[in-house]
Amino acid sequence: MAAFTTPGLMAEELTRTPAMTEGPFYPDKMPLDTDNDLLIINDALTPAVGEVTYLGGKVLDAKGQPLRNAFVEIWQVDSKASYIHTRGENKEGRDGNFQGYGRFMTDSKGQYFFRTIKPVPYRAGRGFRTPHIHVAVSKNGQRILTTQLLVNGHELNAEDGVYRQIRNPEQRKTILVDFKPLPDSKVGELAANFDIVLGKTVEENPDGTIKGGIGQSELTSGGRGPRPSRNQ
Repeated sequence: MAAFTTPGLMAEELTRTPAMTEGPFYPDKMPLDTDNDLLIINDALTPAVGEVTYLGGKVLDAKGQPLRNAFVEIWQVDSKASYIHTRGENKEGRDGNFQGYGRFMTDSKGQYFFRTIKPVPYRAGRGFRTPHIHVAVSKNGQRILTTQLLVNGHELNAEDGVYRQIRNPEQRKTILVDFKPLPDSKVGELAANFDIVLGKTVEENPDGTIKGGIGQSELTSGGRGPRPSRNQ
């Protein structure tokens, strides 16, 4: 597993990671394997297709203190731009070797790690959604934050409707992640660091109920929600 670095603790508040839509394609049926290696399902021999990426970072509070024993979940499309969802498969089908979803509990330093693929764009309505990975953080079974990370410098970012909803330019910067070549990798593996800075204890629905949880969509915990759309 690659090593990742994060800024040291700061006296002043860090810029908080913005909350972003969960989207409609949080898995409606969990894959057989939900560990932090999305490239291999259980003991399969064939890995998923895509640019192998070691994704890591820390979960911190606004003062830079690490949050231990928090569950970090990620989910994303595969190399064919399909989600692990009954309505998330596009016409090219699905990479059956890609897990599509994973979870990891942070350690005493607030660190988390995943092995996945670099995200790819997909068609959404008349345009495209920029490459992104959905991220959720839960503590004690309660959803704390739902957000997304984007590929820094990707040409579709500027036109992405979800990204443009973030008005604060400093918060925009926090979700733009560099995917850098992993030193000494002979197969073109990448490393990406995404530190998550929390602002509040739980994420609530308008009626005051708690959004989501580990292995649970916001839609199932706070109402039925809209029909799935690939615009998110």
